[in-house]
Amino acid sequence: MRLLHNILYLTAKEIRSFLRDYALLALVVFMFSSSIYSTAKNITTEMKNAAVAVHDQDRSTLTYRIRDSLLPPQFKSVEDIDEPEIDRAMDTGRYTFILSFPPNYTADLLAGRRPQVQLLVDATAMSQAGKGTGYLQEIIRRENAEYLKDYAPAVLPFEPQINILFNPNLKTEWFMPVSQIVGNAALMAMILAGAAVIRERERGTIEHLLGMPVGAGEIVLAKIAANVLIILTASTLSLYFIVHQAVGAPINGSLALFVACNAVFLSAMAGLGIFLATCAPTMPQFSLLCIIIYIAINLISGSASPLESLPLLMRQISRLSPLTHFTAISQAVVFRGAGWQVIWPHVAATAFSGLAFTALAVARFRQMLARQG
Repeated sequence: MRLLHNILYLTAKEIRSFLRDYALLALVVFMFSSSIYSTAKNITTEMKNAAVAVHDQDRSTLTYRIRDSLLPPQFKSVEDIDEPEIDRAMDTGRYTFILSFPPNYTADLLAGRRPQVQLLVDATAMSQAGKGTGYLQEIIRRENAEYLKDYAPAVLPFEPQINILFNPNLKTEWFMPVSQIVGNAALMAMILAGAAVIRERERGTIEHLLGMPVGAGEIVLAKIAANVLIILTASTLSLYFIVHQAVGAPINGSLALFVACNAVFLSAMAGLGIFLATCAPTMPQFSLLCIIIYIAINLISGSASPLESLPLLMRQISRLSPLTHFTAISQAVVFRGAGWQVIWPHVAATAFSGLAFTALAVARFRQMLARQG
């Protein structure tokens, strides 16, 4: 009972200390409000406003139909281009795509020949280049098929029915802010918990702790609990009010389940933050160490790119990171509406890593107190 009382007392002390630190308070508010909203609205992997030009040597009904199918928001207004201008236009990056139709394109198509349409792509705009090439190929195929439907036996006798689940409009603004909340929560949990330790050491208040009848484990657990409560509150409010209400992304699963799993995840990241703080003597060194660790685990978390695209060794290493598991949990709960029976292996792995980080943090913190004493 005394153990619980000490932890609650120290937790309340940590929360009061945080609320008096207006710089950290402003940082948390920004990271879970403006940062999330701007990510949803300004960062996209969708193709928009691609510059496209057409070099039309056929000038037939079919080529004009293909040209008229290149519509906003995927493409800007189509411009004509003459052959001598093509090389310079591509060299200067004026257009992302240039379509060149050969003479007698439609006549050759009706005669059963296979005329070649040249598509020049500026691949320095990687996202637009990849998706735009697919868009243009599908537009040309569709318009050719419709134009030749009375002549072309090669047209498929069926139309595939495509059902897109969980994000039917393929909106990046639904997916990106949830991943951003997870990443920001991980970073802030590490920084706040570790900064609390550094702050005690730099201000000399750690001597006060040495004079109190509390152990290293109680101090570490209180710092973890306080920062978990702060980041958990901020991230939950951000998910509901910013992502769900302002951006319009649905929450298909249980919000309570997400919050519970988030608490386990934040405990692991706060434990890691305290461990790093005991390894770094000053705040600048601790900040750099946090950034390096965060970038490393975020790159292999599956939030920026699928885990399947990583090399086998990196996939194995990623399973040791709580961020990888909570990224999978958040996507499963928020988008797919998954329940406990689906996500429990990830929760167990996150809890195990949290226990390991907390044990390391307590051991290192006890050594630090012994040196201070």
